Amino acid sequence: MLIVDGHLDLALNALQNNRDLLLDAYTTRVLESNTPGKGKAKGTVALPEMRRDRVALCFTTLCARCTGRAAPHIDFGSPAQAYGIAHGQLAYYRGLEREGHVRVVAARETLDRHIDEWRRWEIESDGDPSTTPALGLVVSMESADPVMTPDQLQEWWEAGLRLIGPAHFGLGRYAGGTGCNHGLTELGPPLLREMERLVIPLDLTHLSDESFWEALDIYGGRVLASHTNSRTLAPHQREFDDAQLRAILDRDGVIGVTRGNWQLLHGWIVGAKNEHLHLTLDRAVDHIDYICQMAGDSKHVAIGSDLDGGVGTDEFPADLDTIADLQRFNERLADRGYKPDAVADILHNNWIEFLRKAWSDS
Repeated sequence: MLIVDGHLDLALNALQNNRDLLLDAYTTRVLESNTPGKGKAKGTVALPEMRRDRVALCFTTLCARCTGRAAPHIDFGSPAQAYGIAHGQLAYYRGLEREGHVRVVAARETLDRHIDEWRRWEIESDGDPSTTPALGLVVSMESADPVMTPDQLQEWWEAGLRLIGPAHFGLGRYAGGTGCNHGLTELGPPLLREMERLVIPLDLTHLSDESFWEALDIYGGRVLASHTNSRTLAPHQREFDDAQLRAILDRDGVIGVTRGNWQLLHGWIVGAKNEHLHLTLDRAVDHIDYICQMAGDSKHVAIGSDLDGGVGTDEFPADLDTIADLQRFNERLADRGYKPDAVADILHNNWIEFLRKAWSDS
C-alpha cells in the first residue's frame, strides 16, 4: 500500500549528518560503523527503502533555528545564517530533483499526477522497485527562523515552500516551541497573516501551549500537526492534550502520529538504557486509535514518522528497523479492526486530501 509520511528531515539527515541518501540504509550503517555520535550506524531512512516500500510522498523539512542558544548544525547565531542553511537544504532537494530521484510537489495538479503515477506503477509493475516513479517531496519549514522578515515569505513560497511550523525547540524568532512556555513573539502575528494570505497551512507541531492557542486565534487557514501524539497517552509538553487535538479536528485538520519512543511512552529517556520498556509499533497504533476514537472516524489521523530525526534505531520501536517497516501498519491496524479503506486513509489518503483541499483554496 502507498504511504505518505507527514514528516522526514531528509536534508538535515543528508547535509548535517553527511549521509548519501541514495545509498541504502544498511550500506550507510557500515560506512558509519566506526563513527562516534548520536544515531551513527543506526540510521533508518534512505531513498532506496522509500522506493522499495512505497513511501511515495513525504513532507520534508527545511530546519535551521536561531534561538540565541547556538547548537552545532541546527541552531545558528543569526537569522542570515539560518536563512543560508535553509536555502542550502532546499538546494539539496532541487539537486535530487535535477537528477530525477525526487519530484518537488507544490500544486494540486502536480500532486494528482504524482499519486496517479504511483498508483499505476503499483498495478502494472508487480512492485518492482527499480521502476518506481520519482519520490514526491512537499517542502515544509520546521521553525520559521530562516524567514528573515514576514514580508519575505513570498520569496520562500515562490521557491517551493508549502508548509510552516513556526517554532521548533525553545523560543524562536516567531514563537515559543517545545520546552518553553513563551507565546508568539512580535514577529509571530504578521507571519501568520502572511501565511494565510499565501495559503500556506500552519503546522502546529512543536508550538508551546501558549503559542498554539494564540496562533489559532490569529490564523484562519488550514492547520495540521505533522508529527505529534496524544498527551493523554504520553503526558509531557511535546504532545497535544485533548483540547488541542479537538481544536485541530474542529478545523478539519490532520494529525500525524510519530514514532519516537519518548513520544510514544512516558518514562522513555532518550539516550538511556530502557531495557525494561519494550516498545513496538502497537504503541503507535494506540495513539492512532485514540485520535480516531476522538474524531469518530479515520479521516483525521495519518503517519508523521520523524524517522532519523537526529537519532537511530534504538530510539524507535523494536520492530521498526528502517522506514520500510511502516508497511507493518497494514497488519497492525487490521488487527485492531480497521477495514482496508480506513487503513488506506491513515497510510496515505488523509494527507493527500489535506493537500488537495489546501491547494484548492489558493
